[in-house]
Formats: sequence, C-alpha cells, structure tokens
Amino acid sequence: MEASSSSTSSPPPPPPPSIPASSAWADASPLLDAACRDLQDGELIHGENFSLFGAMSALEIMDPKMDCGIEKSGYYSIDEAIEDGIAPVPLSLDRTLDIQRTLDVMDHLFSCEATWHKGHTLAQTVFTCIYLMRMERTSSHAILNSFCRILRATCYAVVSVVSTARTHEEEDLFTMSFGLPLRDEGDEKCLSILNSVLNPYRTILIWKRITAEHCYADYHFYHVVTCLRKPHGRGLELARKHVASCLTELSLMLNSRDFLRSQSNNTQQQGDEICTTASGVRPVGFDASLNSRLLSPAPPRAVKLLSWSDAIRYFEKLLRDLDIVCSSPLDPVLENVLHFVVQFQKSVPDLVPRAFLQTLLVQDGKLYGRDLSCDVISRALSLPDIIGDKEFQMNEFVVQLGQLEFALKREFGETRNVLLHENMCMRVSKQLLVWTQEHTYWVAYRFLILGFELDLYSPSEYCMVYWYMYVVLMKLIEQMQLRILATRRKGKKKKDHSKDSSRDTAFPSSCLLLQCYVLLSEGLSMMLAALRNESNSFQLPSIFNSEQEHFDLLQKARLPEHITYYSFRESASHASIADLTKYNFFKEIHKITPSLRGSFASEPEKLAEIRQIEQVAEHNRIALNIISQVGAGDPSLRVSFEFTHHPHFAVAVVKRS
Repeated sequence: MEASSSSTSSPPPPPPPSIPASSAWADASPLLDAACRDLQDGELIHGENFSLFGAMSALEIMDPKMDCGIEKSGYYSIDEAIEDGIAPVPLSLDRTLDIQRTLDVMDHLFSCEATWHKGHTLAQTVFTCIYLMRMERTSSHAILNSFCRILRATCYAVVSVVSTARTHEEEDLFTMSFGLPLRDEGDEKCLSILNSVLNPYRTILIWKRITAEHCYADYHFYHVVTCLRKPHGRGLELARKHVASCLTELSLMLNSRDFLRSQSNNTQQQGDEICTTASGVRPVGFDASLNSRLLSPAPPRAVKLLSWSDAIRYFEKLLRDLDIVCSSPLDPVLENVLHFVVQFQKSVPDLVPRAFLQTLLVQDGKLYGRDLSCDVISRALSLPDIIGDKEFQMNEFVVQLGQLEFALKREFGETRNVLLHENMCMRVSKQLLVWTQEHTYWVAYRFLILGFELDLYSPSEYCMVYWYMYVVLMKLIEQMQLRILATRRKGKKKKDHSKDSSRDTAFPSSCLLLQCYVLLSEGLSMMLAALRNESNSFQLPSIFNSEQEHFDLLQKARLPEHITYYSFRESASHASIADLTKYNFFKEIHKITPSLRGSFASEPEKLAEIRQIEQVAEHNRIALNIISQVGAGDPSLRVSFEFTHHPHFAVAVVKRS
C-alpha cells in the first residue's frame, strides 16, 4: 500500500536502474476504452502484419501475469524504508494501538495472500511486507513474528504443491519466488511457536481474543495444507477438521469488523471495495515498490489487491473446495474416481484446490500412492489376473499393454492350445480398445462443454458445437453399449445367449440419460442451422476465427473418425424448420425422462439434472412451435439463445418486434 507520505523532506530519487531515465509511460486506457466501444462481440483489432498471435498477445494488456504494473513509492531499498520509519517495531508504544496496528498488518497480508492466489506475484503481494522481508526485526514482537513465520511456511507449502501438481500454466508466475526469503530455518517450528504465543490470548479481553482469531485462521490453514500433503491420503480426516475450524475463525473475524472500525481513530477510512483491513485503516510496514528491481520494467500502475471482504470470501470458497478434496473416499475404482473429479470440477475450483486434488490422486505415479495405473485400468477392464505378474509390472504401463500377449503366453506356456492364447489376447485387446474409445469420447465431451463454462464460444459457433456434441455422444453411447454387452455375456454358455438376447438389448439408465443429451444436442444444432438457412433476421456476426478452426482442434485427434467439418456443413445446409417440426427432438425427450425419474429416485443430483433437461426441452419445444406457426422468414421474428436453465444447453427466446 502507499507508504511514502512520511518521506517529504528529501527530493525524489532518480528512476530505478531497471527503467531508463529517458523512458516515459503514457496511459493508454482512453484509447483502449474507445476501441472497446467500437468493437462488436467477437471482433478483434487487426491490420497489416497483425496476426492471430499478435491479437492474442494484445489481449494480455492489464493481465496480472503478463502486464502487472508496479507502483512507485520512492523507496528503492528495504533499508531506506526502515530508516524512514515505515515499519516500526514495536508498532506503537501504546499497547492497545500496537495490537490494532498488528491486526491491520495481519489483515493486509491476508488480502495479499488471496491476491497472490488469484494470479499476481509473491513479490508484489505477500512480500511487499517489510516485516516479512526482515523477520529478525520482529523477534521481540512474538505475535507478529510467529504470524509471519506461519504465513511464510504456508506460502512455501502451497508453492511446493502447485509445482508438484503442475496444474499451473507455463507462463504462470504463481510458483516464482524471485529469490525472496520464502523459507528459513525455524519455519518448521512455526506451529508450536504460534500455539505457545496464542495460549494466553484465548481470554475474555476482546483485543486479545480478536488477535487470536486472526492468528488461528492461519494456524488452521497451515494445518490443512500440511495434512493434505501426507501420503496415501492419511491426513484427510484431520485436514477436514482443520477446514471446519478455519471456517469458524473466518466467521469470527467477520463478526469483529464492526468493533475494529468503531475503535479506529482514522477519520478517512477506506471504502469496503478497496479496504484491505477489517478496521478500514491502511497498515504500516508495506511498500509496493520494494521488489520492483526483481521484475521486468512495468507501467507505473498499482497492483489491485483484493479487499479484505473479498479475501475472506476467497478463502471461504477455497476451504469449501479443499473440504471436497478431503471428502474423497480414496476409491480405487477408476469410474468412481473420474466421477469424483467431474463433480469437483462443477464447483469451479481455483488453482490451489486443483493442485491439492492432483497431488492426492497421483503420488509416485500411483493412484493415491497405492495402486499402479496398470492395476487400476485392469480392474476397470476386468482383465485376467495375469497382468499382476511382478515381472510384467516392471515395464512402463504403455509397454505393459503392448506386451500383454507375451504375458499371457508366458502364463499358459504349452499347456493350452495356441488358439486359446490368441482368443484371449483378442478378447483383452477388444476390451481395451472399447474402454479406451469410451473414455476418449468422455474426454471429448467434457472438452466441448468446458467451452461453455469458460465462455469460449461465440453464438455463431453454437450450431457447430452442438452438432459436434451430438456426434461425440452418439459414439460414446455406442462404446458404452459394446462394453455393457461384453460384460453381460462374459462367462455365459452358448446355449444361454439366445435366452438372454432380449435382456441384452435393454441398456441401463446411464445410456438413456445420454440419449436425452443426444436429442438436445441434435435438436439445438438443427434449430440453429434452420434459422440461419431461413431467417434473414437470424444472421449472427462473423468472428475472427472460423468455425472450422475450432472444429479442427479435435479433428487433429481424429475424434470422431471419418467425421469432418464438411460433413457438418452438409448436414446444416439441409436443415429446415418444417423437417424439424415433423421430428421434434425436444418432444422425444419427454418420452424418456419418466423412466429415468424412477431409476434415479434415490439420487437427488441426477433428479435435478433430469429436471434441467426437461426445462430446456420444454422451452425449446414451445419456441419451435411458435417459429413454425409464425414462419422463420417473418422479418418481425427475433430469436435469441440464453442459458437460463442449463449451463451448457441453450434455450431459444422468441420475440416479435
């Protein structure tokens, strides 16, 4: 925060070495604002020799990772700031005021830590604190010293887990420490030191109680971080207890805000939207330009820290996401693991909880640090026990699968017919192929719906995306049915096959649920295509990228095979409202959902999902009927699409001008 007001007697120092004296910064915000007002949705500025890469780079303006800015306060060394009295120890000779200022430092660090988690650098957030940079100066201030130690230890642990998980992007500055003192001897004792310091603070004296609440929030968060890093998920239960305790402390901190503000003597308190302390007072001991020489030259622009209230909300969301990670049943069944990951993703977790989930799932190349990938997939495929052979497992997993035939021959030797070997190898290979294709299509489907969650699609692309989802889902159902049939017939005698043929044709509710999504996808795709073909008023604006470029992302992976962008164009070019009305895809959904309600009667999440599907289908059915009655070519007809009932499947809104 700004802390240079106390230094007014001396002339301003020369520019720092990282920025040449001849350089001059100009505020480009008015130009950018003007350009944004002129651009339509999906448009980008481009000119001669201005490529797509250049356009994407231009979008990084004001991005905290690529164009962060650095506030210049006039201090170019820590010693200079200390000499100017910016970070006194003690913070005040008055005991009560010392506690107040200590709480302000803690709160501001709290906002700095949350801002770091959201994408800014450690150098511009947490380590703008002089007390943290020079820990030895606070040795006489037990509370502040122990708090800074546990914060530093927490930051180091979080950096370690994110680096291990590799969930951050290549250009992400989250794990960069810039040579800052992120770890020191004695930090491993921070828990015991803080606990001994805080014991007498759990009293009825309100100042001491509030101080303890602030400290214990970090105390429990550090416990959460350390427990989650224990191998084989052994610390999950204890971590969950500390999550609950930390949430309690955050709630108490919120409750103390009114008291802290009432006790503040500062008549110029900051507004809630920019305030980084509970009291509303700017803290001592911080300088935004301390580490500017560690960074590349940047515009003279202050890093926008999260407000104290926003930081509280961020950590509450973080803790709830970590609680979901802690609730993992450590189930070795791959299908259940994948379902858990998908459910976790629905909470839209940030980088830190994603990293902790990753390190929980994969430890030393094993699921939960216990089960080899080979064993996990073998159980999913119901493969013979032979692949558990130790010599077989010594090879890389991909090689293991490739050498399956040799492993089977080694097991059976010459005691069985060679044909038996070949039949078993063919059966296993077929199982593996079906299983792999099924999960590949699941990934492709998740990839497509993720585009809606990240707002990556332009409305003009919805037609192509839904058509592609329809094709992928059809392939997915096909592979699921093949796997289910193979499982049902496994172990049956030949004479039993004819008796069970009728039962084999009935597929589980999971396939029927996917069939609803197939109908939604195809119906939306054909409705959008028909509107583009028949309605002059429904001509969506073009975009910088063509539909084909987006389509090619999965085409390069040959998903699905023999399906091209041109097959989509051919299919879409023949779509008409009349044909769509004859076979109303949305109406067909209502024939399936009643049976699904009975099948998923004990699963509230599935019932809610079915309700969403029914709402989308019903609204689109009505919209389609209106369009058919009025006529798609009517110039007064206005059709738009909104995601009011489902995050991935749009609802048509029909209006007449």
